[in-house]
Amino acid sequence: MGTRPDHTGQLTAEAPRAAIVIAAYNAEATLERALRSAFAQTVPVEVLVVDDASQDGTAELAERLSGPVPGAVVLRQPRNAGPAAARNRAIAAAAAPWIAVLDADDHMAPDRIARLVQEAEAKGLDFLADDIYQVSETAPTATGQRLWSPQDFGRMQVSLALFAEANTHGSRGRRSELGFVKPLMRRAFLQAHGLRYAETLRLAEDYMLYAQALAAGAAFQLVDPRGYFAVHRENSLSGQHSTADLGALVQADRALLGRPDLETAARAAIRRHCRQVHKEWAWRRMIDAVRAGDLRSIAALGLEPPAVTAALMGKLLQQAWLRSRRRFAPGGDRARRS
Repeated sequence: MGTRPDHTGQLTAEAPRAAIVIAAYNAEATLERALRSAFAQTVPVEVLVVDDASQDGTAELAERLSGPVPGAVVLRQPRNAGPAAARNRAIAAAAAPWIAVLDADDHMAPDRIARLVQEAEAKGLDFLADDIYQVSETAPTATGQRLWSPQDFGRMQVSLALFAEANTHGSRGRRSELGFVKPLMRRAFLQAHGLRYAETLRLAEDYMLYAQALAAGAAFQLVDPRGYFAVHRENSLSGQHSTADLGALVQADRALLGRPDLETAARAAIRRHCRQVHKEWAWRRMIDAVRAGDLRSIAALGLEPPAVTAALMGKLLQQAWLRSRRRFAPGGDRARRS
């Protein structure tokens, strides 16, 4: 909340323009910077931190920093339920007309929310995303590397077909999936279409929410950076996913493909995304089955769709070739035995 003088000259509280939602799990080392960047916004905002049953001092830190700040709320999850559930809880507790997600290890420029709200309202948008600065812990405000475009591009309309295609690994020669953006989202649009983060997903929950919004007709634009800094860490939770996580994403893509109103280009792009994730899921299941000595599960993988089976065979041949190179290389297994 902010304040401004009313007609009598007295200071009155301003309604928040946006709610900044932060899902935090074991984020004690990074949360303070994220929170202070949220508190420093140049327009009135709500800041809602949801501690996802952290095992460190995340919740206590959030409460200490938020205590003196009007409009700041800390909620605690009774058990670890993932970022989707944490964000849904924060959104349900917020009142502002716009929702902005901030990851607990990232941070924002002070005028980012003000600029996005002004642009989104002026253009009548439902979602407005800015290109993200990808930074390191040693240079947290660097602007040399971006998620989407190395140069300014102004503004572009995001369709469901473009979005799904841009979330297929390697579609643009590098990891630059649009599912990583953190758009400003119009609360009224989410409510009107019953949209929430899918709590069955702990991988690509952002991608699925944005895809569902686009399928529902969201006016969605991407603009040049407005000051979101995504800090890359090797041990980031967003870079870790299980076999079950991949399977849940395949099922979510299939459910999206079940919509009868998808345009042809969008349906084709979602199918490609689903097929790629399915290949990764099948490979992970193969690894799990081999480690467990589960011959039945290994045999069942031969019943996967032809494209998936072909990808599995290619991976297996690649692994066999790599093993043979290591075996016969100088100092390799064969050399050590002789």
